[in-house]
Amino acid sequence: MDNKDSEAEIHPLKTEDVKAQENHENFVERRIISKQSSQLSRLSRWRTAAFFISLFLCLIIVFAFSFIIPCPERPVSERTWFRNYENAVAYQFLAIEDVNKDKVQDVIFAFRASNGSSSSNNTCLDEGLPSPCAFVAAVSGTNGTVLWESPAAEEVEWMECGIRQLGEALVPGCLVVGKPASLTALGQQKGEVQWRQSNDFGANYTVLTPVSVIPDVDSDGVQDLIIFIATGDKIKTFIHSGRNGEEIGSTESLDMGGKAHYISLNLGSSYYFLFYTANSVYAYSLKDLYSAATGMENKLPSLEQDPQWEKNIDPTTHRFSLPSSGDIRYLAKIPGASRENILVVNSETAMLINPQNLQTLWTLNVSHVMSEPLLGYYKPDVLGVVLESEIGPNRKKVMIVEGGSGAVQWDLKLNSKAESPGPATLSTADHRSTFLIWGEYKVAGNETGSTAPQQKLYLFHPSYTNVLLELRNNTDQIIAFSATLFERSRHACYVLLTGPQPSEEPGLVSLMKRKLKEDVSESKVIWLSQVAVDSEQYIRDRLYRMRFHSRVY
Repeated sequence: MDNKDSEAEIHPLKTEDVKAQENHENFVERRIISKQSSQLSRLSRWRTAAFFISLFLCLIIVFAFSFIIPCPERPVSERTWFRNYENAVAYQFLAIEDVNKDKVQDVIFAFRASNGSSSSNNTCLDEGLPSPCAFVAAVSGTNGTVLWESPAAEEVEWMECGIRQLGEALVPGCLVVGKPASLTALGQQKGEVQWRQSNDFGANYTVLTPVSVIPDVDSDGVQDLIIFIATGDKIKTFIHSGRNGEEIGSTESLDMGGKAHYISLNLGSSYYFLFYTANSVYAYSLKDLYSAATGMENKLPSLEQDPQWEKNIDPTTHRFSLPSSGDIRYLAKIPGASRENILVVNSETAMLINPQNLQTLWTLNVSHVMSEPLLGYYKPDVLGVVLESEIGPNRKKVMIVEGGSGAVQWDLKLNSKAESPGPATLSTADHRSTFLIWGEYKVAGNETGSTAPQQKLYLFHPSYTNVLLELRNNTDQIIAFSATLFERSRHACYVLLTGPQPSEEPGLVSLMKRKLKEDVSESKVIWLSQVAVDSEQYIRDRLYRMRFHSRVY
């Protein structure tokens, strides 16, 4: 202390400078802290303002979308609608497609009349056709209003809709095979003619259906078409451009030795066509058919040949060796683990064959199958096959067969007319299927009581193995029947086309769509056994609440 006082007395100015410097440093420090506090305060105010501005903008956007900007109107589908045509005949064809892009499926069908409906001004003369002529029409799935009607041909031999690209406009379309021999491409959205080509199919010909869409073999950017025409024991092959309908190459004739049918198979990198007659199967690769028609080799990857299959094809006759014998009724494609298997149905058995090694996966004794095999799910996610076989005069047996093993999971005997429609399936949300079956169920011991069976539509779901729901009793002549979901995963409906056929006198043609739930709520419950698990109303209510699921086999 004495030293400090002495130093202060010796250097009085130095002490004052030190104090001043200390005071200055403290001032500067306080000023910096104050400045930093001020900056932080301003930054905090900016953050607060930004937060509230963002919140305000979010509220404005929510308010705009909720109250100001209108949501797109969802089309209201009527439960049932009818479309009637007087003095007409109907063709056995129905296509379900979204024509007007409203996310609701629409119905495309064909009829022959002098004029279209009152809502359409098109006539046969507009397309240079004699009257009456065949019209192709598309009606809305929501309410049955006419979307378009187009005169297409004098007579319709076959139609194929849902072709992804057709014509110069590269739009989805329908191909109409008409009589006299003609091909007409219609735009699916408006029904306008994309192109029309005449052809010489020969005398007394029959079109093998369906018409096959093949890869673009003429390199014009549009997939092409191959059409098989049966004349006697020969099959004529026509390849046409999907862009303008012109024939590619020349007509090739295949000798089948009998009335033939066919299926097409996509084996990954190669396309094959299997033609089957009563006793033989013939196989042709797309590469073979293209080379024969054009006399040229095409280097497209899709026109390769499968080496394993080529070993089983006779190079001279093109006969294909299948482990099956007897009168072949149907060939069908059944989805497998890696590729499609082949179901061979002959007069006595049904046999599933692996196309890779041609090994038999299973065999089932079944005789006189009367309709094409149909796919559905009896067990969750286990693909099954529906077979209908004739078991006597006006009698049939419906079987659901497990696709993997060939085991019969469920069967039902019904009285049935020869012209009754085949069955249909709809996938449900429980990964199974609803089965729609036509016929007339009779209690055991009274099956032969009716010589003229009625056309009744039944619903079966595997959740009730001993229950049928009788949905409707139809007395009109049914030309075509289809069941589908008119909206994705909802609105399950069936469509009926009734009236006279082209070989009959004209009359009333009627197209009807009916929501499946409407019939379920009014249905009659039929017990297949004496054991009643639940009340009838409970079963109706449960099946009424059943949800459906969009699923591609």
